[in-house]
Amino acid sequence: MKGIYLALDFPTWEESKQFLDTHALKEVPVKVGMELFYREGIHVIEQLKERNHPIFLDLKLHDIPTTVMRAMRNLAALEVDMVNVHALGGSEMIKRAKEGLSTGGNDTKLIAVTILTSMDEQALKNDLRLPNSLDDNVLHLASTAKNSGADGVVCSVHEVAAIKQACGNDFLTVTPGIRLEESSDDDQKRVATPAFAKEIGTDAIVIGRSITRADVPLKAYERALKEWEDGSAK
Repeated sequence: MKGIYLALDFPTWEESKQFLDTHALKEVPVKVGMELFYREGIHVIEQLKERNHPIFLDLKLHDIPTTVMRAMRNLAALEVDMVNVHALGGSEMIKRAKEGLSTGGNDTKLIAVTILTSMDEQALKNDLRLPNSLDDNVLHLASTAKNSGADGVVCSVHEVAAIKQACGNDFLTVTPGIRLEESSDDDQKRVATPAFAKEIGTDAIVIGRSITRADVPLKAYERALKEWEDGSAK
């Protein structure tokens, strides 16, 4: 698993390829989400692997346990770095997801999404009507994921320390909602910089629009990488 994954939030492989080639982002780790994967299918994964890009396949599977197990059995053959499910699917679903993924005989990590970083305390109470605080729910879902065989979770940077304390340092944390300081938050609520993410001890970060919408994407990526490696924005 790599430290920074660039979110390829483009609708087609052709646009993704053009962006990577135009800005000399060769062999950088990437995140492929639903928009791109549902348009292109496994073709986009095969193309990225041919070009030596490590891949986080971000599909957030959430269905009945047998369906998720069978889907993971298919995804295991792609041999990506990471693939994820929604922890809200419950412990049995996570266990079956791990079972399906294990058939591939590779080191693909199973990561469970806790609470989306687009949600805050108000959305949790008003939309999901979950009891307790956002932090309590994140910790509960992280513990459930660990006890069900997941290798780690997707969470906010601000929840990393508590999750590591509850689940151990070997339990992976992958944090989206990463922005360079001058970038807008867009639809994310719980955001942070690469430097803060490294300082707080997360294992990997996902960064998208701060790079893909930058005037010079390569320089923005190099800045994010330097912040991550140095643990400082200076």
